[in-house]
Amino acid sequence: MTSTSTPPGLARFNALEEHAAYAVLHEACASTAWTKRLLAARPYAGPEDLYSASDAAMADLSAEDLAEAMAGHPPIGRPKPGDPTSGREQRGMSGASEELRAEMLELNLAYQERFGHVFLICATGLTGEQMRDAVKERIGNSPEQERENVRAELGKINRIRLGNLVQEEQA
Repeated sequence: MTSTSTPPGLARFNALEEHAAYAVLHEACASTAWTKRLLAARPYAGPEDLYSASDAAMADLSAEDLAEAMAGHPPIGRPKPGDPTSGREQRGMSGASEELRAEMLELNLAYQERFGHVFLICATGLTGEQMRDAVKERIGNSPEQERENVRAELGKINRIRLGNLVQEEQA
C-alpha cells in the first residue's frame, strides 16, 4: 500500500521479499518475536503504522524475548567493531575521558552482575556523563522495574532505527 506520501525507505521495505524484510527488521531489533510480528503486519501505509506496530510488539514481549533483544546490544562505551549503528548511537562516549570510560566499564559490569544483562539505554543524543548517571540511578531498581525500563528503552531505540529505515533514500 504505497502512495506518493509514503517515504522512500518505507515503500522499499514494504516491497522487500519476506526473507530480506526479516533481515532488515532483525537488524533493528534482535527479538525474533518482535521481528515476526512486524513482518506479519506488512505492508505499512505510513511510518506511524510501523511505529505503532513496533510499540505494540514491544509491549507484548516476554522476559525471554526481551533477553533475546538485549543480546543484540553491546555494552555502553564498547560499540560493536565495524557496526556503524552502535557507533552512531553511542557517539556520546566517543570523546569520553579515560576516567569516564573506566567508570562506565565498572558500572556496566556491576549492572550486568545485578541484572544478568547489559545496561541498555537509548544512547542517541546522550553524553557519556548522562549515560553514567543513568546506570548509577537504575542499578538500584528491582529486577521488575528494570525490565520495564529496558522495554521502554528498547522501544525508543527501535523507533529511531525504524525511522532511519523509513527515511532511507536507497537500500
